[in-house]
Amino acid sequence: MGFLLRMAFWFSLVLLALPLSVGPDEAGHESVGPIQALFAAREAVGDIAGICERKPDVCETGKSAMHTISVRARETAKIAAAMLDEQQASGQQADDKQAAGPDTSVATGSVAEIVLPATVEIPAQAPTKH
Repeated sequence: MGFLLRMAFWFSLVLLALPLSVGPDEAGHESVGPIQALFAAREAVGDIAGICERKPDVCETGKSAMHTISVRARETAKIAAAMLDEQQASGQQADDKQAAGPDTSVATGSVAEIVLPATVEIPAQAPTKH
């Protein structure tokens, strides 16, 4: 959610910085220039930074929320690491089974086994016809 708010904020600043002259709207409000928008944004950030002085309970709630998020992220990372370890261990067991030999417990298909001769006699020179 915070990412979306920051994205909207910066996107709106980019839109304000574009040199488009739209003029006043129907209600007679003048358009805002990029410098005015920059100063307004700076004041807004300063106001948000001072919220902890005006309303300390908001900052305490924010700190608690960040703590909860970090604890959940750590727990989720532990669960993911355990799942990866289990998957890697099962992959090693499968590799050990393959090293021991092919699994012949299940036979599928109807292709007969092809047996190649041990040696093949190739003539040294092709016979010529006269």
